[in-house]
Amino acid sequence: MLNWMPELYGRSLLRMVDLSDEEMLNVIDLAVALKARRRAGIRGDLLSRRHVALIFEKSSTRTRNSASIAIRDEGGTAEYLTKNDLHFGAKESVKDTARVLGRLFDGILFRGYAQQTVETLAAYAGVPVWNGLTDVFHPTQILADLMTIQENFGRLKGLKVAYVGDGRNNVANSLMFGCAKAGIHYVNCTPSDLLPDPDLVREAGEIARRHGAGVEVVTDPVRGVAGANVLYTDVWVSMGEEAQKEKRLRLLRPYQVNRALVRATGNEDGGLIFLHCLPAFHDHETTVTAESGALEVTDEVFEAPYSKVFDEAENRMHTIKALYVSALTDLSAL
Repeated sequence: MLNWMPELYGRSLLRMVDLSDEEMLNVIDLAVALKARRRAGIRGDLLSRRHVALIFEKSSTRTRNSASIAIRDEGGTAEYLTKNDLHFGAKESVKDTARVLGRLFDGILFRGYAQQTVETLAAYAGVPVWNGLTDVFHPTQILADLMTIQENFGRLKGLKVAYVGDGRNNVANSLMFGCAKAGIHYVNCTPSDLLPDPDLVREAGEIARRHGAGVEVVTDPVRGVAGANVLYTDVWVSMGEEAQKEKRLRLLRPYQVNRALVRATGNEDGGLIFLHCLPAFHDHETTVTAESGALEVTDEVFEAPYSKVFDEAENRMHTIKALYVSALTDLSAL
């Protein structure tokens, strides 16, 4: 049976703290139920006559297709809009664009650069707005990550997640908050040059302590991953940071997720999964790795049985669908 919290109706998600702990877990549970229904071949109409605008300043495989299929599965439509389709900040301000699109669409999913842009959209659109990635946060990704962890362990509370790599990027920031809210002990393993914002660490740590968990930042990846149930990494150079590539590679080579780091968890023979939000530079089949070889993760780890990256990718669609249904479908009217 599908069920969701009526308090989520009409709500935006710009960062993880926009959801209460209970609301976050409810969205994940709804995504699990929607996934089971889709696997059973059941197509619904929970989003019939609902229309979502997908505003993408940055290209994407998973977010774009997940966001499109999620609403179409339930009878709605999606309109994909790039910077070439809008006058964003050029001929028209973000707030004016928001007020126009809010009259035409029932919701807006934004993927781009500035967190302020998605905040402005939410302030002026008058409809729910979802953050599909900014330079600071990536909450829709983390809902899929937590769903994947729950599927594999049957729980969230009491586990340990070790993130290894660029410690101040959007995924690391949002993962820290998602883990804290779920009662998962979170360790950020990163070079001293790439430490996360201390204010964010402090805020997440306060949330984690309410659940008997903690947030740590360490520079020694071997020490940081000890006892981890989840190893998580991301690309070393995010979109828009290409000029820093060589410096970033030098900094992060010691933080590659390889077989030795997997062994350092102590859980290689059971009780461990590997996650990556993708795309991943793990083999020699891209223009980047043809020159440099594997970067943030080796092919051996990426292709191992404990790697759940494609379950994680699929779950992007189910969790985005759960957000749509929660925010756009009035449970009391059904």
